[in-house]
Amino acid sequence: MPQPPGAARPPKRILSVGECMVEMSHAGDGLWRQGFAGDTLNTAWYLRALLPEDWAVDYFTVLGTDPLSEAMVRFMRDAGIGTGCIPRHPDRVAGLYMISLKDGERSFTYWRDRSAARTLADDTTQLQAAVEGADLLYVSGITMAILNDDGRTTLLDRMAKSRAEGTRVAFDPNLRPKLWKDAASMCRVIEEAAARADIVLPSHDDEAAHFGDASLGETARRYAALGAGEVLVKNGGGAMALSLAGAAPVILPAPGMVTPLDTTGAGDSFNAGYLAARLTGCDPHQAMLRGHALAARVVRHFGALMPHDRLDTLR
Repeated sequence: MPQPPGAARPPKRILSVGECMVEMSHAGDGLWRQGFAGDTLNTAWYLRALLPEDWAVDYFTVLGTDPLSEAMVRFMRDAGIGTGCIPRHPDRVAGLYMISLKDGERSFTYWRDRSAARTLADDTTQLQAAVEGADLLYVSGITMAILNDDGRTTLLDRMAKSRAEGTRVAFDPNLRPKLWKDAASMCRVIEEAAARADIVLPSHDDEAAHFGDASLGETARRYAALGAGEVLVKNGGGAMALSLAGAAPVILPAPGMVTPLDTTGAGDSFNAGYLAARLTGCDPHQAMLRGHALAARVVRHFGALMPHDRLDTLR
């Protein structure tokens, strides 16, 4: 319906879908620091920090009714992330993970079998209501991995319908084989999800390991052939590959490496920097540089999430 003269334009809206977890990171002297994070929540966090106020950034998951779930919702709200479409599960709780570091590289130990987020696609009405009105829908391979088969089918169908209805769909394959029953299932579902996305943001090291891609260009061509109009292949701070509208991939020079303290959230923050730049009019090369600048800042910080007030210079 057309807006009446002088009416304020409705805010542009991003919906990020996935699992937010309790994060435990080293605080020194045998102590641990509690936080909240998760790949799609990390991206939403940085999108909220980077985008103008006329953009709304909402998060969709399922949480429990336990105190940590309540604290998680308050944490998101305090960051300006919309939580109005998050339902609660009476018998499940938020998942938890612990970060272990060695030379700046991280590994994780998870407790998520009873995570409420595993049910996020069980109620198709709730999912549809959450997605309705979104200008951009953001999903990851981890989102897909935590669901059962019926839930994956439901979310894949929702991605396809949203794209057909004009919502842009962005997807990070984020391959985590430990979350899947076998590698073949993982690869099949990842490609099914990518085929329903407009923008795909894979990481070459993961793709080489699990799809056998010999080069950045091969990864870009494979996802472009599935139907993604924009593919940017990340490469840990090295040169990246970009494919637009099915054209031959272009190699973008490396912006420069940094020595990380903690690589947790590197790819998630890059995705936010890239998407925020693209949504506000930057070309893909400029967006890649913005994504790299943000990720380079994040990996020199412990934990997945940097405070928003430390990112002012990147806006």
